[in-house]
Amino acid sequence: MNEHPAAETSIDDSPIEHHGVLIVDDNEQNLELLHAYLDDLGGPIRIAHDGLQAIDSVKQDPPDIILLDIMMPRMSGYQVCETLKKNPDTRDIPIIMVTALNEVGDVERAVDAGADDFLTKPVNKLELLTRVRSLLRVRKMKRELDAAVDQVKSMRDQPGG
Repeated sequence: MNEHPAAETSIDDSPIEHHGVLIVDDNEQNLELLHAYLDDLGGPIRIAHDGLQAIDSVKQDPPDIILLDIMMPRMSGYQVCETLKKNPDTRDIPIIMVTALNEVGDVERAVDAGADDFLTKPVNKLELLTRVRSLLRVRKMKRELDAAVDQVKSMRDQPGG
């Protein structure tokens, strides 16, 4: 009997929708580890090696969720997060900051930048998957709620409605 049933997810019940996960880190070992952990989710996984690549990747095909390192060349994770959260097209994408920084000020700065969650390295696989699944469920519910609100508005705006 499995002691951690929440850690198992088949592709059929994957919380990842169409566009998958974007992992952003300048360290190849971190990318490989996070990629291996997230394989259990069953969706597509993309990588970016710095903040500018991340912004370009999100513009081309917005992911369902982003795992974002803070300390990177060319553009910090804080800057990437702020940029994406200010854009109406990308502000609803959940962002988890993943970093070796673990001071209270670092967490506060990540939250101020708009991060939805924060994990410190070394990352625990079960904790990562739990947080990713949770944020993806919240995003899916928000999309469903927005669609229902739009449907009610369109019904209300119809003649005789």
